[in-house]
Amino acid sequence: MTLTATPTATDTTTRNLALGLSTGALVWAASSFFYGFQPTTDLGWMLTDLGGLVFQFGLMCLLALMIRTQATGTSKVARAMLQVERVLLVPAMVWSLLHALLPAQRDADWLAVLDLFWPLSMLGMFVIGIKVTFAGRWRGLARVWPVVAESWAVVTIPAMGILGPEVGNVVGATHLLVGYATLGLIIAFRPELVRPGK
Repeated sequence: MTLTATPTATDTTTRNLALGLSTGALVWAASSFFYGFQPTTDLGWMLTDLGGLVFQFGLMCLLALMIRTQATGTSKVARAMLQVERVLLVPAMVWSLLHALLPAQRDADWLAVLDLFWPLSMLGMFVIGIKVTFAGRWRGLARVWPVVAESWAVVTIPAMGILGPEVGNVVGATHLLVGYATLGLIIAFRPELVRPGK
């Protein structure tokens, strides 16, 4: 009989993944503060899209850490949530890259299909943040901060619609810093908060 070991993460791996998350959030926040989330120039679109791609790589770092520590729980459904989110993120990442590098195709229908995965993936992260809190495998601020970080879509999109794009851009970029960038720093400085077990 073969025993399957529970995935674990060393403190070094944990810190590296956490800092990958913070870096991604910082890069996208910086490009968004400067250009907004709906730039008016090709250069602005390219840099904002590439900043978004770096952020998405940061989300992949967060998901890798959550998988290693079984942050959403140990059941099949809890573990599958994280894999489903990875699947949703990949086409969103492809969109970010192609939208940045193929300006002539930005309004193409085939690219619009990939664009749907951006909000889907962000809503998926919100659900995961709630599950991490209820699962209780992460502790302290690491347990509650994913909900703060992963509420980005449910805070930023309404803010843009209600307050307009200028205020919405500031809200969204600030939320990246308060949420995801801070979550990464919390985990990087306190990796014991996400170690499996009590």
